[in-house]
Formats: sequence, C-alpha cells, structure tokens
Amino acid sequence: MKGEAGHMLHNEKSKQEGHIWGSMRRTAFILGSGLLLFVAFWNSMTWHLQRFWGASGYFWQAQWERLLTTFEGKEWILFFIGAIQLPTLFFWSFNGLLLVVDTTGKPNFISRYRIQVGKNEPVDPVKLRQSIRTVLFNQCMISFPMVVFLYPFLKWWGDPCRRELPTFHWFLLELAIFTLIEEVLFYYSHRLLHHPTFYKKIHKKHHEWTAPIGVISLYAHPIEHVVSNMLPAIVGPLVMGSHLSSITMWFSLALIITTISHCGYHLPFLPSPEFHDYHHRKFNQCYGVLGVLDHLHGTDTMFKQTKAYERHVLLLGFTPLSESIPEFPKKME
Repeated sequence: MKGEAGHMLHNEKSKQEGHIWGSMRRTAFILGSGLLLFVAFWNSMTWHLQRFWGASGYFWQAQWERLLTTFEGKEWILFFIGAIQLPTLFFWSFNGLLLVVDTTGKPNFISRYRIQVGKNEPVDPVKLRQSIRTVLFNQCMISFPMVVFLYPFLKWWGDPCRRELPTFHWFLLELAIFTLIEEVLFYYSHRLLHHPTFYKKIHKKHHEWTAPIGVISLYAHPIEHVVSNMLPAIVGPLVMGSHLSSITMWFSLALIITTISHCGYHLPFLPSPEFHDYHHRKFNQCYGVLGVLDHLHGTDTMFKQTKAYERHVLLLGFTPLSESIPEFPKKME
C-alpha cells in the first residue's frame, strides 16, 4: 500500500511539474511572440516617423537657428519662453475650454462624458475662484522661479539652447526616461504626503476636490507643489541635460496629461482619467501616474474590483463609458 501511494504521489507530482513547465513554455511563447510583434510594429512606426522628422528636420533646424540669431547673447529669454510661457499657454488654453463646460454644463456633447455624474453640475464658483488664485500663486511664485533657477544648472551640464536640435530617436528615449523618473518620484512623494503626519497639514488641500476638475491639477499646498508637482517633472531634463525643444515638449505634455487626469471627463481618444479620479474619491488607492508602482505595491487592489477599473480604457467610440459600463445596472421594468 505504501509503495502504491508513493508511486501515485510521484506520478501526481510529475504531472504537476509537467503542467507548470507547459504553462511556462506557453507563457514564454506568447510573451516572445508579443514582444517580436511589438518590436516589429515599433520599428516600422519609428521608421516612418523618423522619415517625417528627417524631412521636416531641416525646416525646424533653420527656424531654431533663426531664433538663436535673434536672441544671441540673451538665450535665457528664449529659455524662459520655451520652458515657461509656452507650457503655461497650453495649460490655460486647455483648461479654459474645460472651465467653460465646468461652469455652464455646455456643450452637452462634452458634459455627457462626466465621470462623477451629479458632481460639479455646475462647479461651485466661490470654490473655483479660490482654487484658481492658488494655482496662479503656485505658478508665478513657485514654478516660474524654479524653472528660472534650473537654467544655470542646465547650461553648465549641457547648454539647453545649443545649436543642434535632438534627433527623433533621442527625443523618444528622453521622453521614456522623463516618464519613468516622474512615475517613481511622484508615486513615492505622493504616497508620503498621505502619511498622517503630512496629510492634514499639506496634502488635504488638494483633496478638498473629491470630484476634481482640470485646473485643480496644480491646486496644492506650496510644499506639495514643489515636491510632487515640480521636482518629478524637472529632474528628468536635468539628469539628461536636455535641449530646450525637449524641455518645452515635456513640460507641455506633463501639464496636459495632469489636466486630463483631473478633468473629470472620460473623453473619446484621450487617456483615461478614471485612475486618478478614483484616487480623489477614495484617497488610499492609485497614487501613481501610470499605475505600474501601484500594481507592484498593491495600492490598486480595491480599484481593480470596481466599475471604474472596467472603464479605465481608451475610449474609441462616442458612447460614454458611464452608460455602457454603469456603476449600477439598470433595474428591469
């Protein structure tokens, strides 16, 4: 009996090992095939984009050299325009459009994509004015001086106004590094600000908006604005010694993305704001930007059990996800 039991146990163990090995081979095959397809697609896409970049590169290089000639000896003015004025212009232009919807509820074809239905319809004008004043203070008294202070360090490390523009592939590499650095610094600084020691005195201000709108992406205590908003965006270009063109693109993109994350509307063909919107509702989930570190640290487990997680996709149609994936199923009449 003991011999038979041992033989059966051995067979069962062999089957399990075979099953595990088979699963590992299938997983490796799927991942390997997916990786090859991704690399092929990426190479094809970057080849076409590089051709476009190369074809227009002479034009942009000529325009850049013309700007350098115009601001010769006053490159710091050029840096101020590219690193501060243009990203700020993009921020307020985009938020200006969103504020029209926030304050009037119109046009309906945008307001129908609201994530938290029934909230900010319309937004509280007193609360909004107070928030805009804080945002302007953070930009004028903190963001602008920090970026100006950044200039001599960038000039020492690698002149941001150097004559040659970066190549397309180099810019893509920089963008990937900027995004990775921002994810790490924002996640851990943001999570630290949720510690009881710092939350009540600093981060609670930002969470006054449980149903966020775009402009409050920069509504924060000054300390938070420095630690969580500015440093994660600035460190990447400083480490890479980036060209002004890369800095302008990155700062503009970062401001647009954080606006989308806070805007309160899950609009077609734009990145999903469901992840960060859920953070404003529940506070103790979804601390990062991309969600990678939240997955590794398990700070998105509750989020993954919600309808908001199901809606956390790129909307490729025009039916609001709040209708196609409602929070509560409609009752049968």
